[in-house]
Amino acid sequence: MLPNRYKGKLIVVEGIDGSGKSTQITLLSHWLRARGYAVAFSEWNSSPLVRQTTRRGKKKEMFTPTTFSLIHATDFADRLESYVLPLVKAGALVCADRYAYTAFARDVARGASRNWVRNLYSFALRPNLSFYFRVPLDVAIGRILGGRDAIKYYEAGMDLGLSRNVEESFRIFQGRILDEYEAMASDMGFHVIDATLSIEEQQRQMRQIVLDRLGEVLRTGVLRTAQKEDDGKPGIARIAAIANAAAVL
Repeated sequence: MLPNRYKGKLIVVEGIDGSGKSTQITLLSHWLRARGYAVAFSEWNSSPLVRQTTRRGKKKEMFTPTTFSLIHATDFADRLESYVLPLVKAGALVCADRYAYTAFARDVARGASRNWVRNLYSFALRPNLSFYFRVPLDVAIGRILGGRDAIKYYEAGMDLGLSRNVEESFRIFQGRILDEYEAMASDMGFHVIDATLSIEEQQRQMRQIVLDRLGEVLRTGVLRTAQKEDDGKPGIARIAAIANAAAVL
């Protein structure tokens, strides 16, 4: 990955499905906005460039492990180039719900080579902070099954032929992903959060790490915004303008 030499900073969260990472990065982004920083949010698999293709491929169960990996890399590249990088260059904070590490875990769990996947994402900007929400597999599976009517085909790894039973396939596939996250946690410099703690305690730990690691940058280098919307959050229009301006630099 490439070092971040820009004023803005990138904060990402990772973890298996059911780890609670999405809740935590949403809370953190709201907290940072409330403190007056220009904050943007990015989600995995959200690029409009390939959204329809991805949706069609999943619906028809057309993806192989390789094409699945490549379509997500395309999505990631588009979001990085058109959204994340312009904002970081302009000095904003970008909070990402999943990043390239998701591919490092999922694609390898699908049988791809670790080196191949990491080379595929070698253009990615290195995050300033990466949080990994560690949760026992049984806890995560209980949360997922308790909150959904059905598990999706690719989410369960049904394309891999692990089991004819969706829940069993999901358990095996998520276990593989968990193993990959654990294997890379130290090498990638993850800040590990115990995802079995209360939501409040997890958030407290995240905020403290942000202040400890980015405190000086937050005080002097990151873009702040005085323009507020009615709900007290930084004006979305201003952040969009910042991104558009940076994109032409």
